[in-house]
Amino acid sequence: MTVISSAGITATKPIIITPFPDNPKHLILEQCKTVKDLNQIHAHLIKTRFISSPSVAENFLEAAAIILHHQPMDYALSVFEKSNEPNSSAYNIMIRGLILKNFPHEAVLMFKKMNENSVQPDEFTFSCVLKACSRLRALEEGKQIHGQFMKLGYGSCGFVENSLISMYANCGEVGVARMVFDGMPERDVFAWNALFSGYTKSGCWKEAVGLFHYMLEMDAKFDEVTLISVLTACGRVGALELGEWIKEYIEANRLKGNATLVTALIDMYAKCGQVDTARSLFDQMSRRDVVAWSAMISGYNQASRCKEALSLFHDMQKANVEPNEVTMVSVLSSCAELGALATGKWVHFYIKKKKLTLTVTLGTALLVFYAKCGSIENLIEVFEQMPRKNVLSWTVLIQGLANNGQGNRALKYFDLMLAERIEPNDVTFIGVLCACSHAGLVDKGRGLFVSMNRDFEIEPRIEHYGCMVDILGRAGLLDEAYQFIQNMPMKPNAVIWRTLLASCKVHKSVRIGEESLKQIMSLEPVHSGDYLLLSSIYASVGRSEDALRVMGEMKKNGIKKSPGCSSIEVDGLIHELFAEETAHPESEKIYAATEKMMKQIKLAGYVPNTAEARLEADEYDKEASLSHHSEKLAIAFALIKTFPGTPIRISKNLRVCTDCHEAIKIISKVYDREIIVRDRTRFHHFKDGSCSCNDYW
Repeated sequence: MTVISSAGITATKPIIITPFPDNPKHLILEQCKTVKDLNQIHAHLIKTRFISSPSVAENFLEAAAIILHHQPMDYALSVFEKSNEPNSSAYNIMIRGLILKNFPHEAVLMFKKMNENSVQPDEFTFSCVLKACSRLRALEEGKQIHGQFMKLGYGSCGFVENSLISMYANCGEVGVARMVFDGMPERDVFAWNALFSGYTKSGCWKEAVGLFHYMLEMDAKFDEVTLISVLTACGRVGALELGEWIKEYIEANRLKGNATLVTALIDMYAKCGQVDTARSLFDQMSRRDVVAWSAMISGYNQASRCKEALSLFHDMQKANVEPNEVTMVSVLSSCAELGALATGKWVHFYIKKKKLTLTVTLGTALLVFYAKCGSIENLIEVFEQMPRKNVLSWTVLIQGLANNGQGNRALKYFDLMLAERIEPNDVTFIGVLCACSHAGLVDKGRGLFVSMNRDFEIEPRIEHYGCMVDILGRAGLLDEAYQFIQNMPMKPNAVIWRTLLASCKVHKSVRIGEESLKQIMSLEPVHSGDYLLLSSIYASVGRSEDALRVMGEMKKNGIKKSPGCSSIEVDGLIHELFAEETAHPESEKIYAATEKMMKQIKLAGYVPNTAEARLEADEYDKEASLSHHSEKLAIAFALIKTFPGTPIRISKNLRVCTDCHEAIKIISKVYDREIIVRDRTRFHHFKDGSCSCNDYW
């Protein structure tokens, strides 16, 4: 601070004007920039006894507690403690300062001290301390302060009531917040926004949309903050019509310069399924911050347009915009769906490099990613490194281990979860029962199914009954599985019967297979997979005419078979290969490599299982058709594109057939490769001629 002395000489070091000004407010509040300035002024206030003047002391406290906001509160607290009977204004300054510097608990204690010293709070005190309660979610303290506020007759003070609305809403009491709001004789835009904020924070999206309609009916004024909250709610409930109205309002009032508002529009359109409209708005933005990029990436991810999500993420990196946690969660989710291990690992490396906190949300997203990519050791490593875990984190781990053929390991973690006193939920039990199913642990599954209600008071849902049908069916206990379905307390759905039908294919049960398809047809339109399963059952027992008849019925009903598609990541790019198609730019090389691969594994003992081929084809064409299944093409592509000895990871949209399963076991041994295949139902880890599922899938 440079000042002019009485002699008119310019000083380069901070000094105090002599004589000290009669009204030092300007000097204290505007020229005091550093702690050194504060010390000098403080010394002079003591020397001149100005410190005993309440107004001067309050100005000084304001400088120490609020204006120098980067400094700790120690200095201000020291001055305050030495004050002679501080009044309500001094207490207000200290409470504001403590909240500003993120000490809400200390702010509430300061309010308590104020009451103990019989200093009557005013409306500014109540507004500040309620903000502290809101941050702490201290509902009981907030209620007591509300009672004191009413007792002192401040009931119609608008900005205090706004703080009350925020406090109750932030503490999850949105109903009480609405009562306070409805009881206000007059409401400014801050009151409306406080309630909107409370609704959005509590996930009361319908209520937020309804409140805005009420706002329009009341002809109340709203601002851009209001519109951001309402657009967020519109996206969550799919209120596209209202979202469109807000877009027109934004354009008519030339508000598109507000990047936060446009980002909310992008998020609304994306969540309402209008992803291309969202992208158009995104591309029109002159400046895009991390929130805008994250909203668009999240939109692609939620629309299952995962390749576009990753492509946009690469664009974000080129634009030198650093991702945040929201970005990473969306990118990891897209990587998980595509099996894009390399890109997801880069995100994990970035988290480590930046030393970002592995929050429950981010850590769980990593768990889902590694689980869906079949990377078990990384899955467990992330889980062990997470400082905090919730029931979802444990559930993802258990489900991930189960789906990757580690059923016994999954059950060990379930026992550890119980030992850690983490209460399992209904989703956890789906994971645990899946572990029993994939590991063939029938008795263990029966016991856990009973334990759900008996020990944890969780009423089994239809999904849990489906798991039990799967456990029994996979083990070949088809009659018991059928009887189990008959005794279910609720009507079985098509998924239950499809589960039994799949087991009938594995165990070649025509009788129960026919009954299963009959039940499916009575419940909903039959899928191509249902016909194919029954056709395969007939073919497996030599009833080729019946197999052809079922396929004929499928064609007659206009049902087309979903083409087999396998995706594989090579050098950060996702390649999709379809069965018996030549759309890939390197298809000639792929088919040549596939033919070579098939010859190699035949020498090692592979015999084509032509029962899995197209029924109408002759014997030679059946064998060729089998060799062109999408997973075989993807493996051949990997053999020519990746280094020898490196693992091969494939994701397939359908269940792996018996022939491909046998072929991949032999490929893993002949080429000395670990091959991880994620199909529609589970993971298969092939190594040295065997599979993690022990041929039990």
